[in-house]
Amino acid sequence: MVILVKPSPQLGSKAMDGNQHKVEANVLLLGAENVGKSALTVRFLTRRFIGEYGDIESIYSHIDKTDGREIALNIWDSLYPQSCETTESISDKQLQWADGVILVYSICDRSSFEVVRQQVQLIRQTRKLSASAPIIIVGNKRDLLHQRAVSSEEGRLFARSADCGFFEISAAETYHGVLLVFHEILDLIKESKALKKGMVGIKGIVRTVSAVFGKKRE
Repeated sequence: MVILVKPSPQLGSKAMDGNQHKVEANVLLLGAENVGKSALTVRFLTRRFIGEYGDIESIYSHIDKTDGREIALNIWDSLYPQSCETTESISDKQLQWADGVILVYSICDRSSFEVVRQQVQLIRQTRKLSASAPIIIVGNKRDLLHQRAVSSEEGRLFARSADCGFFEISAAETYHGVLLVFHEILDLIKESKALKKGMVGIKGIVRTVSAVFGKKRE
């Protein structure tokens, strides 16, 4: 079972035209260590589940196709060292690079949920991430229900209050849930880019009209 809550849609957002050029999407993965960020990424890229990873920060590149359009997807699988303060766990460079963010916690580890809470707050406070960039919160390790420390309802309510998407999945058990997470972030990024493009077009029209009427006044 996969639990999904979508964030509030951006006003004026719309799907991008299928005839437009290939889209590049940069997705930043955040969260505490040992929550399954790397397993989630590798599961999406290869369909295989690998449970153990070293302390390696990686950026993966992948070409995906949705609605007949190619998307060049870059995934930054970040590290969260145990000795790290939450305020130091996200760099300005990462947020400026990202078109969207996935924050992962383990439903078996309440402290990892608190890390996600703090990281969401930090992202909102620093304002280095584009205001239209989507954020999705993922509760992983749903296969370990007997060890659950964070309820589905608590995760869902927090995501809703922070205007983030929400999934609860098991990267170990199913590829489908992982696929839904990444396809959702890609859809939201496409909408965000379409919205930005529309706003740029509107600003250009406003400048043109202002210039024309400004000349007429002269």
